[in-house]
Amino acid sequence: MTSGRVNPQFRLEDQGIEGLGNVYYNFMEPALIEEALKRGEGTLGKGGAFLVTTGKFTGRSPKDKHVVKTDSVTDTIWWENNAAMTPEGFDALYEDMLAHMKGRDYFVQDLVGGADPAYSINVRMVTELAWHNLFIRHLLRRPDREDLDEFAADFTVINCPSFQADPKKHGCNSETVIALNFDRKLILIGGTEYAGENKKSVFTLLNYMLPEKGVMPMHCSANHAVGNAVDTAVFFGLSGTGKTTLSADPSRTLIGDDEHGWSDRGTFNFEGGCYAKTINLNAEAEPEIYATTSKFGTVIENMVFDPETKELDFEDDSLTANMRCAYPLEYISNASSSAMGGHPKNIIMLTCDAFGVLPPIARLTPAQAMYHFLSGFTSKVAGTERGVTEPQPTFSTCFGAPFMPRRPEVYGNLLRDKIAQHGATCWLVNTGWTGGAYGVGSRMPIRATRALLTAALEGSLRDAEFRKDANFGFDVPVAVPGVAEVLLDPRRTWDDQAAFDKQAEKLVQMFAANFEQYLPFIDDDIKAVAIG
Repeated sequence: MTSGRVNPQFRLEDQGIEGLGNVYYNFMEPALIEEALKRGEGTLGKGGAFLVTTGKFTGRSPKDKHVVKTDSVTDTIWWENNAAMTPEGFDALYEDMLAHMKGRDYFVQDLVGGADPAYSINVRMVTELAWHNLFIRHLLRRPDREDLDEFAADFTVINCPSFQADPKKHGCNSETVIALNFDRKLILIGGTEYAGENKKSVFTLLNYMLPEKGVMPMHCSANHAVGNAVDTAVFFGLSGTGKTTLSADPSRTLIGDDEHGWSDRGTFNFEGGCYAKTINLNAEAEPEIYATTSKFGTVIENMVFDPETKELDFEDDSLTANMRCAYPLEYISNASSSAMGGHPKNIIMLTCDAFGVLPPIARLTPAQAMYHFLSGFTSKVAGTERGVTEPQPTFSTCFGAPFMPRRPEVYGNLLRDKIAQHGATCWLVNTGWTGGAYGVGSRMPIRATRALLTAALEGSLRDAEFRKDANFGFDVPVAVPGVAEVLLDPRRTWDDQAAFDKQAEKLVQMFAANFEQYLPFIDDDIKAVAIG
């Protein structure tokens, strides 16, 4: 049996997916919640939020992500960063997954990736879990209902958590698998209930396709001045660095919180919703995001709650530190209706420095910006990936290596050219530790970070006095209204300044060692930054 709105010429049977039980096409939020409750997939929370746990996997599984090595992509994939799967292994995986799916109910959402119609793609999401359908309905963009009658997908994603892959037969690393086949326009996900794999698989897809069209795909949040889309800012950063929190500035218009493109026409969101971390979420510091946790249809992942009142515990990380909420973009009152902006006037690279060495803000030259973009230094925050239980310093090129199918230089060159063409000012912002490394110091005060960003975005930092950082050579403001001066000089925040110097030397050496891999591919001005 099938139900719901769908193009009559584009049912699953027409794609060769046959023998399923009930298929539910393009159900809206109330119906999806009803189905999820009926199937025991979760609990109805306050305000109609949907509370779920994701079992064994509470974060992404980057080592289980594969790209099928076909002739059309073999010369363009960054294979050192993307595990290969043979076409034969993928075909066997697909056949076995379809056999597993027979007789079972599935939910289908026909959605769009990309707010700019000139660069968007149609994506069909087929999910075993009703709440996964609800999740991805929030996170991708929803076509108008009447447009579903003509919808045809460019790519199809099948997510079947109950399916277990066979590493020997399918050529993968474990029973969990995320496999992208660009030739067959298919993405298969199995063995994990973590919903973030759905959205990141589409992000990876766009990261491969858009550079060929001259579009820079970015792992970033974005906003613009109210009533002035020309004044756009983008915030690069890995999970836990503050992309969602810092872009949700009530004095600016939110374009999106995680994935964007930069084309010749400007900036555009890939998504239709937000996926925010909720650990220690505070109603006073982040009122808009906090309010979404009790709104109808918001998906609450892996949060402890009172079984009777359904009150959420924002401090209890016993399930995971990576607890999250997923909600549609319109749940943020100052969100852009078009999810599009101008060319970035300011580019902020967010880093979470667990060493406690980097200043809270620094102004970068274009060459320094490329150095830090390709370096992608940050700390993986607890819970975001399997096995990460405390901050781990890491270099994630382009601030998103797990989602980059092409070599880093492809994205770096695109960013360099667009900065040169449009004259963006670049900043490095540390939301990590101050007064010492992780375990000794404390997290950078959010109010200080907000004050510094406001000064940068409003232009008042242009007139500030700057000093040259002794370790990295970038410009650091000496004083900013509303920010303690000592905070702007990390060395002064340490009780043991000799220990700071030793830690700073260690970090500089780590940067240099990591950057050696890019020296054959970069321009001389960036090499000068790298070599010093």
